[in-house]
Amino acid sequence: LKKGGPLTVTHPDMLRYFMTIPEACQLIMQSSVMGSGGEIFVLDMGEPVKITYLAEQMIRLSGKEPGKDVEIVYTGLRPGEKLFEELFHESENLSATRHEKVLLANYREVDWKFMNKNLEEVASKCAAYDEEGLYELVKMFVPEMKPTSVKEERLVSNSGN
Repeated sequence: LKKGGPLTVTHPDMLRYFMTIPEACQLIMQSSVMGSGGEIFVLDMGEPVKITYLAEQMIRLSGKEPGKDVEIVYTGLRPGEKLFEELFHESENLSATRHEKVLLANYREVDWKFMNKNLEEVASKCAAYDEEGLYELVKMFVPEMKPTSVKEERLVSNSGN
């Protein structure tokens, strides 16, 4: 920015959550005393911010005009990178706790018989380096899983999903 740019941003629609370190630490400490074991807490981090907006504000704060004095160059998503962060899955319900910024994730019940029955097969697929077979097993455990990397996308296209 001091040298006149350009400023690089991954994607014009990239969104991220931000919170200060003290705020994050406070919320983590609060949630640590709420649980009795095994709970999953989700921190309310407010609204996500467009990274392009932050880049534009940084340019303006340096006394320059975005697009005129300093360009913003979009570099594109890297493998596995998402446009927005998903703090919890849509199938999970959140419920309030005694702290307004700490929520409790109510996740689906785990079928432990099914899980235990298939863990040996998971170990077998791992030992055989059978990526496609392992991917299919993981999809059985986590049906809402979506590929996030090039390798996973290749596995999905090869498996017909």
